[in-house]
Amino acid sequence: MQHKFDRAAEDLGNSIHLEHVNVQVPDQRLAALFYVSGLGLTRDPYLMTSDDNMWINVGRSQFHLPTGEAQVLRGHTGLVISNRKALLDRLASVAPRLAGTKFSFQEHNGYVEATCPWGNRLRCYEPDADRFGRITLGIPYVEFDVPVGHARGIAAFYPNVMGMPAHFKDGEANITSVQVGKNQTMLFRETDRPVADYDGHHVQIYITNFSGPHRALAERKLIFSEDNPYQYRFRDIVDLASGKCLFTIEHEVRSATHPMFLRPLVNRNPAQTNRTFAEGHDQWLWAMGPNQYDG
Repeated sequence: MQHKFDRAAEDLGNSIHLEHVNVQVPDQRLAALFYVSGLGLTRDPYLMTSDDNMWINVGRSQFHLPTGEAQVLRGHTGLVISNRKALLDRLASVAPRLAGTKFSFQEHNGYVEATCPWGNRLRCYEPDADRFGRITLGIPYVEFDVPVGHARGIAAFYPNVMGMPAHFKDGEANITSVQVGKNQTMLFRETDRPVADYDGHHVQIYITNFSGPHRALAERKLIFSEDNPYQYRFRDIVDLASGKCLFTIEHEVRSATHPMFLRPLVNRNPAQTNRTFAEGHDQWLWAMGPNQYDG
């Protein structure tokens, strides 16, 4: 007798990958101390190697850190990073050189929260196949703080305009979850605290139906930038009935035909040092091994 699979469980919707989170940083040296030396991530060795921008590899995703006035994401970014103790040791080692900035880190039951020198918050989790899939290094979600009463409308916007599945859940805190890739989501959590003004930071996604959302956005006059044949941008998430802006976050939208779609990224093993060098252990594998296969 053949096994009956839930085929819908593997549907992704229109968005197939959350590739990067982009925030400007005023000081590339301090950014390298935090993201590379502290978090243990990897500067991309091939692109943006000057002192005016830095791309930081996180498994198959990235942070983009161009030089400019500091930008702070209104919420936090979730990371999967293996070995909590090693992470805490690295963050402690850079603390003296980041003194006088907004840098901090704190242990919680399920994660370590680290704050960059300009106030961006990152929640770092150990790998968890049940929660994050098979990744050992990556960006499983980005969470945004949105005003009370706006999450439900956001849940309607993404399926109808972008073709991306979204689920609204009410409770102690109303939250909308939008699927942006395999084991990747954007979360919009309502808060009664004041939401800071938008400062221009952005996220980048790849979608398969590239023209349909473009038409839907253009009909509502929401296209912010026409970048090239493979890419456009929008910023405002709106109520479909009234047109009221519910939240603003720039989306860099790329087609799956974009030349850089799923470009292989180098990820180093942060445990490898000149004092403890072990041949063959320079690279970190972003996914779990065959002994952890979940099939």
